[in-house]
Amino acid sequence: MFTGIIECLGKVEQIIGDGGNIHITMHTNITKELKIDQSVAHNGVCLTVVDIKNDSYTVTAIKETLNKTNLQFLKKNDIVNIERAMKLGDRLDGHIVQGHVDQTAKCIGVTEENGSWSYTFEYDFNLNNVTIEKGSITINGVSLTVVNSKQNSFSVAIIPYTYNNTTFKILKIGDTVNLEFDVIGKYVKRLYSLKG
Repeated sequence: MFTGIIECLGKVEQIIGDGGNIHITMHTNITKELKIDQSVAHNGVCLTVVDIKNDSYTVTAIKETLNKTNLQFLKKNDIVNIERAMKLGDRLDGHIVQGHVDQTAKCIGVTEENGSWSYTFEYDFNLNNVTIEKGSITINGVSLTVVNSKQNSFSVAIIPYTYNNTTFKILKIGDTVNLEFDVIGKYVKRLYSLKG
C-alpha cells in the first residue's frame, strides 16, 4: 500500500533482459534503508527489491507489468519517481494507492499558469476506467486531484513542490505515463455494473 507522495527520485543504472522480464538496477539516496523483498513503487508500479549493492538496488518487472506500464520504455539514466510502502499508522497524505497500474496515458498538454502547471492526459476509455471531477488519480506514482474530467481525458494542477520533486519537471507532451485510478471508484463502478 502506498500514498502517492513521492519520497525521492531514482536513476536507472542498468537494465538487463531475461526472457520476457527485465531486471532494473536503480540508484537512489534511500537504497541503504531498503531490504531485499521490500515493495517499492517505481513511477507508481509496485516492484520487489531482489538485490542491493552499495547505493543501488535491483527489481524485476515481468512481461505482464511491462505490457501495461511505461516501464517498458525505460532506458539507462532515466529518472523515476520512487516511494516505499507506507508504514501502518502513518498519516495518509495522498490517497490509497495499491501500486497496481491500470493503464497508460499520453500527455497531450502542458501549460504554465503563473506559479503552477496544468498537465492534460488522454487515455483509452474502452478499458473501462473513469475519472471524476475532484477525484483522486495516480500519475507515475504521484497522488493528484482530477480537474476537467472528460470521457477519455483529464487534467491535473501541479504545485511548485510537486513539480520540483517529481518527474513532472521533465514530463513533456507525447510522453507516456502510468495511471492508477482511485481504488474506491473502481469498486463502486464494478458493483454498479453488476446491478444491471
